[in-house]
Amino acid sequence: MRVLMVGYEPDSVDFSDPALPPGLNAEKIHHGIEVALKDMRDRGWTAEQCFIQPDDQAGPILRQMLTSGSYDCLVIGAGVRSWPRHLAVF
Repeated sequence: MRVLMVGYEPDSVDFSDPALPPGLNAEKIHHGIEVALKDMRDRGWTAEQCFIQPDDQAGPILRQMLTSGSYDCLVIGAGVRSWPRHLAVF
């Protein structure tokens, strides 16, 4: 199985946004991504990360990634799908 995880570049996140959980930071997000990728790879899956910026290039970057290979599963990170302000960019 080949999996693509899509999420905003953690260093581009505005952690002062009150919609985000208190205490969340780029380091914690990077750690969570590492854990998720390791878990997938430990299952024998091919897992890749695609970071996007919260701007008008998010869609084209993802489109390029998706057309450059074949994926069985696309995982959309919580930062993209959970907060209305961020979803519009995607």
